[in-house]
Amino acid sequence: MTSVQTIDPIIPVSDRLGDTQEYYFSTKLREIAQLREQGKDILNLGIGSPDLPPAPAVLKALAESAARPDSHGYQPYTGRPELRRAFADWYDRYFSVSLDPASELLPLMGSKEGIMHISMAFLNPGDEVLVPDPGYPTYRSATELAGGTVRSYHLDAASNWMPDLKGLESQGLDKVKIMWVNYPHMPTGATGSPDFFVRLVDFARRNQILLVNDNPYAFILTDSVQSLLAVPGAREVALELSSLSKAQNMAGWRVGVLAGASVYLNTVLRFKSNMDSGMFLPVQQAAVVALGLGNDWYEQLNAVYRRRREIAFRIMDALGCAYSREQVGLFVWAKCPDGTDGYAVCDAALYGKDVFLTPGGIFGPAGQSYVRISLCSTENQLTEALNRLGGGAQVETNSSPA
Repeated sequence: MTSVQTIDPIIPVSDRLGDTQEYYFSTKLREIAQLREQGKDILNLGIGSPDLPPAPAVLKALAESAARPDSHGYQPYTGRPELRRAFADWYDRYFSVSLDPASELLPLMGSKEGIMHISMAFLNPGDEVLVPDPGYPTYRSATELAGGTVRSYHLDAASNWMPDLKGLESQGLDKVKIMWVNYPHMPTGATGSPDFFVRLVDFARRNQILLVNDNPYAFILTDSVQSLLAVPGAREVALELSSLSKAQNMAGWRVGVLAGASVYLNTVLRFKSNMDSGMFLPVQQAAVVALGLGNDWYEQLNAVYRRRREIAFRIMDALGCAYSREQVGLFVWAKCPDGTDGYAVCDAALYGKDVFLTPGGIFGPAGQSYVRISLCSTENQLTEALNRLGGGAQVETNSSPA
């Protein structure tokens, strides 16, 4: 066995890194790999990385483009014109939002990267950012890395995981520059109504806050797809991130888009163009095909996730957790039994039953008493997890608003 040399670093960690830690799933995946090396058969129900492939036509387009000798050079920093047109058509067809492909759409190498681009483009040290609790951890880390100050806003089940906008205004918002929202919401699966989106836009306009909606779950188990940009006047104060990671099964391809007014996108481009050299051409051309998929693609995808969700609900029953059957998106979110929390439930599942679940506390203090299951595992794997956790065929429902 090779020994690892321990050295003292010759330079200190940057102040910018501050208290930002390695991403939770990065460390947990490494631990799961180590447990598997020890012979543990770990079932991973924690991460929202789709296990299903992209559409066959998408894979064909990738392969055909990659086989051409002229496909391997640098690409435009703003993405290929045909990709921007495809995103514009997609927004028009599914969201009823008309966008100029030349100036109001900026393709990205993933929407997670876009969160960092936006933060670096608009924040100065000391600027405050409204970050949901619970919410995607990257909103917090990107704010900190850009030198901003995180100002968490509380979400809870009693308010259907919606922010108290009046309460926020009463606290003073003079230093706030950006507000992150994410509907359909991750991790809770809450949906934002059109009326709520109108109130959000009005709130942002009154307080001169740049509103950014992170929208990767619009197509997953939802009754209708929604865009914040459909609100009249939204482009004055709002941006929207969309991604092909979830609904097109292209997480590892890193394809996203930032939509909004050119005045904001041009500023983001000033940062982005110094961070990458354009997206691989075959990926862009395959993404054009993915964006052209019809309703039948989303219907068959959701049929799979709907069956998986029923098993995930039964796993939550077996754990004694309470949940809402109205939640949408790629996960099931549930409240742990009284007297315990998400970390305790997840540790018991991982170290006692070889099943990895996600503790809600990683999304913020408001998620401490919750646990999350990803639907990115086969029905057989979910059923095996159910059996390991003490479920089986005769589990009674424990569902309730949570």
